[in-house]
Parts: sequence; C-alpha cells; structure tokens
Amino acid sequence: MLKVLLERRSIRKYKEKKVEEEKIKQILAAGKVAPSGKNKKPWEFVVIENKEILKKLSMVKPKGGLFLAESPTCIAVVGNEEISDTWVEDCSIASTFIQLEACNQGLGSCWVQMKNRFTKDGGDAEEIVKEILEISDNKRVLCIISIGYPDQKIFAYKEENYL
Repeated sequence: MLKVLLERRSIRKYKEKKVEEEKIKQILAAGKVAPSGKNKKPWEFVVIENKEILKKLSMVKPKGGLFLAESPTCIAVVGNEEISDTWVEDCSIASTFIQLEACNQGLGSCWVQMKNRFTKDGGDAEEIVKEILEISDNKRVLCIISIGYPDQKIFAYKEENYL
C-alpha cells in the first residue's frame, strides 16, 4: 500500500483514452468501502464522461478546473448532510479512497474542490455544479475528481524521505 501512496500524484493531463468500465467499477467500489461516521455512508458518486458536461464543469472554476474538460472521466462526490453531520469528513475519506484506487489501476487523478469555492465572478461554485449535474438542493458537492490515463510524468515521492 505504501507504494501506491508514494506513487499517487495530482495529474491534470490525460491521454485521449477512455477509462474501462471495469476500472471505474473498482474505483467506485473503493469509495463505497471507505469508513464513515456511524457507518452512515452519506455519499453518492456521479460519474461524468459526457464531453459537453465536462466542458461546463471546467468553466465553473477556470483557475483550478480547466483540465476537467480534457479528462476522460470525472467523479463528483456528493454528500447528504441530512444523513450525517460528518458528511464532509466522510466524503473526503471516500474521495481519497477513490484516488488511491485510481492510482492502483494505473490511472491518474486530481481533486477539484467545490465546497466553499467560487466562480471567477464570485458565484458559488458548488451551486453551479449542482445545476449542471441536476443535483437536488438537499445534497452537497464536495469535489470533482478527474480520472484518466496520465499524459504527464510526475515522479513518485521517495520512500526514504518518509521512513
């Protein structure tokens, strides 16, 4: 497991190659088995592969999310604060599990924060994403995670620096 932790880096450039359905299933399964407060699992994962929707999402936060338009797959991590008051923490852990499994599958990923973030015009980024993805008002969008085959090389952390 330490190998995956050392190898996982934020990747923002992807090859034009579709991520296989089986890999997406494994990645989603990793998110679903993440621990949560009182095992309430207050999350939903929205898989996005539609290029028009990805383009719209990329414009919500142009400074930090432009690369979403070129991502083959993204997963929006949605929490339900009516199920758990620890939805932020629970969804954060699930998001981390998603990214670690993506790395384990030979894929790159990058977290784009939406909760408490703003558009270039000062609008609420989370609310815009909810509109684009047609997410109900009682749910929250923590982040969008891009996933794909890396088209950039970022070297792994060196184990000796952490032991």
